[in-house]
Amino acid sequence: EEYDISQEQAMAWPVGEIEVERGVASEVNRIRREMRDMGPVNTGAVQEYERIKERWDFLSAQRIDLEDAQGQIQAAITEIDINTRDLFMNTYSSVALNFDAMFKQLFGGGKTELTLTQPNNLLDTGIEITVQPPGKRLQDMALLSGGERALTATAFVFALLLAKPSPFVVMDEVDAPLDESNVERFADVLKQFSERSQFIVITHNRSTMEAADYLYGVTMQEPGISKLISVRLTGERSPNHEPAYSTAE
Repeated sequence: EEYDISQEQAMAWPVGEIEVERGVASEVNRIRREMRDMGPVNTGAVQEYERIKERWDFLSAQRIDLEDAQGQIQAAITEIDINTRDLFMNTYSSVALNFDAMFKQLFGGGKTELTLTQPNNLLDTGIEITVQPPGKRLQDMALLSGGERALTATAFVFALLLAKPSPFVVMDEVDAPLDESNVERFADVLKQFSERSQFIVITHNRSTMEAADYLYGVTMQEPGISKLISVRLTGERSPNHEPAYSTAE
């Protein structure tokens, strides 16, 4: 039973043909102990191995696909970063030139400078704006008066529109801090840019209104009842040469 042979096979075994070396008995005992420690044989081990191997092969294939996808995404990110840096620098250079030109047009002179806060990290860099209005030194925008800051910001917006025109622009009380001469320059620039973009300007300034093609206002002739009044300042006029207008409740 121990050697898994029948009694007849054991009795028929030739005597004296087996030579036993020294230490074989102890080695046999050691192996027997190890076999006992292994416990009973798992007859389902083969099927379990096949199941686990199939799962392993599936996960390995998934891992390879993910690593390939990661490489492709990383390559795409690198390409996008390179294109973004090139596009940013081209736009930055264009806006810097346009900003200086628009600043001089709105202020009647002066000088501007755009500086990158992190020149070696274009994807996270900021932009510092320093300007020199006529008769003043080069300084940061924070040191300008309210009207100068508003006009500088307006010049920067127009510089961006020169670099990349927009079909539709809304400006809310941009001219509020400006004096009369600066409002006239602002209105001239609006007329210049209105050839390529449509502007909606919310304003209370008479000079800006006079530069507009259409006026839209809200009035309350009766308490609690608002009326929208539109006035066309260009094109066909009414017979008495007054601006044509219409009202709507």
